[in-house]
Amino acid sequence: MTRDMRELDYPELRAIIADQPYRLLFATVSGAHLYGFPSRDSDVDLRGVHLLPVEEVVGLTTGPETLDRTWFQNEAEVDLVTHDLTKFVRLMLRRNGYVLEQLLSPLVVATTPEHEELVALAPDCLTRWHAHHYRGFANTQWDFFAKKRELKPLLYTFRVLLTGIHLMRTGEVQADLRKLVDLPEAPAYLPDLMTTKAEAEHAPLVGLHMEQLDRDVTTLQAMLNQAETDSKLPDRPTADAALHDLVVRARLRTT
Repeated sequence: MTRDMRELDYPELRAIIADQPYRLLFATVSGAHLYGFPSRDSDVDLRGVHLLPVEEVVGLTTGPETLDRTWFQNEAEVDLVTHDLTKFVRLMLRRNGYVLEQLLSPLVVATTPEHEELVALAPDCLTRWHAHHYRGFANTQWDFFAKKRELKPLLYTFRVLLTGIHLMRTGEVQADLRKLVDLPEAPAYLPDLMTTKAEAEHAPLVGLHMEQLDRDVTTLQAMLNQAETDSKLPDRPTADAALHDLVVRARLRTT
């Protein structure tokens, strides 16, 4: 019998990441578990940061900036992707909401003092330009939904738009759709869609017309545009110097 993957086995996940070739500064769970609508057969998406030793950064032979490993554990697919600290920090300083969601995920499998420092600096990386990330991600998922008519890309579309609106208005990165459905802009049918999707990762859409969905997505897209215009977030991050210092200190500790 296939194991129900809606519940995470943290000791098992910690045992998995302990086998990595480089020191991990953190590992968190992303994907559907973070977004609040995992299915019985969901994959487990682990994301994090590894730290290359100095000799693999400054020498002629450099270590991997990104490590990607996928395997099956108890009949469930587990995917672990980590970036070296320098690459991850550079992504934090761009308009990349995805890495900030990974960093700030409350589903923490492994943590370190460096992870705590990165979390503390995350608010100083947020800008109004992160709206572009969420707008683009939503458009991609909406296109997937138009082709597949599955609940997963539809829920991703709504999740991303609501996350972006909430971020522009409050400066908080909130990726959990279970909390975002309380926003007044959230369509009332979202909890029912999440319940249906929980039974199967690739559940088809039933009971809603494309015209209504298109109208609701268009409304949220316009709200994201307006929230970006009205946002009090800065135009650029202010954490550059502090993140540089963190990278140097962390790297020198490996010598």
